[in-house]
Amino acid sequence: MSQFDIPASDVRKMQQKGLEMALFFDQFCRENHLTYFLCGGCCIGTIRHGGFIPWDDDVDVFMPREDYERLKALWRDTPDYSIQYTTRDYLTENQFLTICANNTTFIKTYQKDLDINHGLVLDVLPLDGCPTGWRRKTQKLWALLYSLFIVGKAPENHGPLIRAAGRLLLGLFRSRGVRYRMWRLCERKMTQYPIAECDYITELCSGPHYMQNEYPKEIFASAVRREFEGHLLPIPVGYDTYLRMAFGDYMTLPPEDKRVCHHAFEVLDMDHSYKIYRGTKYYVKD
Repeated sequence: MSQFDIPASDVRKMQQKGLEMALFFDQFCRENHLTYFLCGGCCIGTIRHGGFIPWDDDVDVFMPREDYERLKALWRDTPDYSIQYTTRDYLTENQFLTICANNTTFIKTYQKDLDINHGLVLDVLPLDGCPTGWRRKTQKLWALLYSLFIVGKAPENHGPLIRAAGRLLLGLFRSRGVRYRMWRLCERKMTQYPIAECDYITELCSGPHYMQNEYPKEIFASAVRREFEGHLLPIPVGYDTYLRMAFGDYMTLPPEDKRVCHHAFEVLDMDHSYKIYRGTKYYVKD
């Protein structure tokens, strides 16, 4: 079994736990008047399958930047769920925050060296105002630099020139403190355009491909609730436009060889906390 192969029975267990997390998150957002939308595979799954895409292994949501920052301030961890995001002294190698299921294990390969919460996650991706003209070009540059310094690794999948430039910059800024100040500066610069003052919305923390998308603001003007695994959860009111811009003909199933999970992993265990694997499967010290 490769690092991407997950038996269908285990995928379903991940989906069931993911649904529990989504319902908990939905209740929290309702109580605190926070706006969010199912996005990516979960939004496609809502429309095409009435729930999870059969091979999807997690839950992804969009949240407008203002609500995203409020979520950080309002959240209080529980025995079951914790919030996780990179700070000066806590590196996750993600550009966005996650909600983690504390009593599960899904150790992703790219994070196996980190002493962090390795439970199954619900990804929360911020949406930002998208300016036009030269301001948009500089926004994307700041976003690329942000992703480099907050992750702390040069991108490997975007060509040798980008990889070399990333390694050069990380070599020049080696200390954790300096990198922290750099990504905080980049974050302030790229998020300086409030959604209310822009005609378009973009996603700056989803990688270089998706940050190119410039969605008409009305797509995310409100949420509509649609059935997802027997529950009503929110998707963007302009979901069809969003999905076509981001994924093309989303109603057509991909080829069979593409119907697989997309996370390389080391350990999957939905019945036990990741903590029992510390020192043997993650954060292994020589």
